[in-house]
Amino acid sequence: MSEEENAIYPSIDPSVFDLIVIGTGLPESIIAAAASVAGKTVLHVDSNSFYGSHFSSLSLDDFSSFLHAQKTQPETALPHSSVVNRSSNVDGDKDYVIIDLKPKSLYSDIEISSLPEEESVKSCSRKFNLDLSGPRVMFCADSVVNLLLKSGANHHVEFKSIDGSFIYGANGELSSVPDSRSSIFKDRSLSLTEKNQLMRFFKLVQAHIEESTQNAEGNDGSRRITDEDLESPFIEFLNKQRLPPKIKSIILYAIAMADYDQEKPELCENLLKTKDGIESLALFHSSVGRFTNALGAMIYPIYGQGELPQAFCRCAAVKGALYVLRMPVRALLLSKENGDCKGVRLASGQEIVSQHLVINPSVTGPSPSFLSRASNLPEERSESNDKGDVKEKVARGVCIIRGSIKPDLSNLLVIFPPRSLCSEQVSSIRVLQLGSGLSVCPSGMSVLYLSTLCDDVIQGKKSLHAAMNALVAPLSESPKDTSSIQSENVRDAKPTLLWNAMFIQELEKVRIPPLRLDHHESLKWRELNDEENQMVISTQDVYDS
Repeated sequence: MSEEENAIYPSIDPSVFDLIVIGTGLPESIIAAAASVAGKTVLHVDSNSFYGSHFSSLSLDDFSSFLHAQKTQPETALPHSSVVNRSSNVDGDKDYVIIDLKPKSLYSDIEISSLPEEESVKSCSRKFNLDLSGPRVMFCADSVVNLLLKSGANHHVEFKSIDGSFIYGANGELSSVPDSRSSIFKDRSLSLTEKNQLMRFFKLVQAHIEESTQNAEGNDGSRRITDEDLESPFIEFLNKQRLPPKIKSIILYAIAMADYDQEKPELCENLLKTKDGIESLALFHSSVGRFTNALGAMIYPIYGQGELPQAFCRCAAVKGALYVLRMPVRALLLSKENGDCKGVRLASGQEIVSQHLVINPSVTGPSPSFLSRASNLPEERSESNDKGDVKEKVARGVCIIRGSIKPDLSNLLVIFPPRSLCSEQVSSIRVLQLGSGLSVCPSGMSVLYLSTLCDDVIQGKKSLHAAMNALVAPLSESPKDTSSIQSENVRDAKPTLLWNAMFIQELEKVRIPPLRLDHHESLKWRELNDEENQMVISTQDVYDS
């Protein structure tokens, strides 16, 4: 590296740390905060000029630039079968080999639409805070909220409640998802019979939860739901309760958040068990009313989800973690003797020493079996293998609209159950609308985030387009261009689409050895699980182990 290039990057002092964390995404930031609170020395670096990595919230221009950069970034995955050229990767007489790290594109099949009003939207780019990896709407009682409270990170971030949840019905109407006894009986979309059925079911579940809690505390009690039922598919249990299709759909897809069609077990490899469905209902029930300033069951951070990793970074910094942005990590340093992590080489050329390393998904590290071959270790030493990776695709869409899906609500969640739009729609589509009250867009506009799991890219995007068409009018159908709309129907007019982008995000769950901060044995490196539902659990597992 030239002296001119070297001058761009600052020198880091000290050069020895207990833990090095690459990337400032949410899971990495949680680990950095936990390690700092435990008294460990932590170096936390990010190649970006902003905190959050792909969990960041960016202005419209920066968001577009990030996606465009992903389109042009080549895939340069590390080899998995070849052995490192030791003669060219051994630094003099030092006791380690050098293995290059390569950037990994997180998004593919990126489309950014050019619409007539695009320039007027871009003129207020700085007023947008758009989430890169899709939004994380949180139940008031879920693990992220508990972790925020436990760590004190809640002092660095503010939330507002989601005003309501809706489910898309066969008739094209949006039905409200009731979150309390009073909301059930106020809901005009439910018949009296359906209201009574739903109340009876919720009472059964609540009684089971209370008795299960008493049993866990050592009190005697008989469970309302048998162990046999708990291990059976949730859809079978709901059928036993003789619930009508509309109620089952609300419970399965809007409360239990099932991804795939539970009504067709022959087509679904991920049937929800009753015990998991009951746990979801318990989470929903305990979320309602947990916080006095949150009206419903869900909340969202003001300024976007990028505030979450920043909150944990602040906690880590207070406890002494060192933060360096605009600092790429070029290579791993691995012991020639046993393959253990010795440290990293930064873009500045400086080498930082640490036996423990966490890598976020935007950087590609070597597979465990490749590490064994690189250090001449026996293959069986590896606790994992290359075939252990589990991958899924998520089709994501981001839309900027004028107005709101529901004129009297700003922040809301809409669920499209599987096959509610077309027979090819194999998974649920979730649409989160956020308004200007959350400081994510200018007044008079809203941001929509759409997402659905998919195996086929074309079908995934087709499903998102179908959901968009059900909720949003293109510019040619804007209310200002349709004078035939009668005044009494103005409230039912769809909001106007001003800008949108679509892309595919790959989720990867990697089975690798655990990080042990309090032991000298084991680890080399860890790439964090990027699957949304398991993110916090896997992050806590890394630290707690």
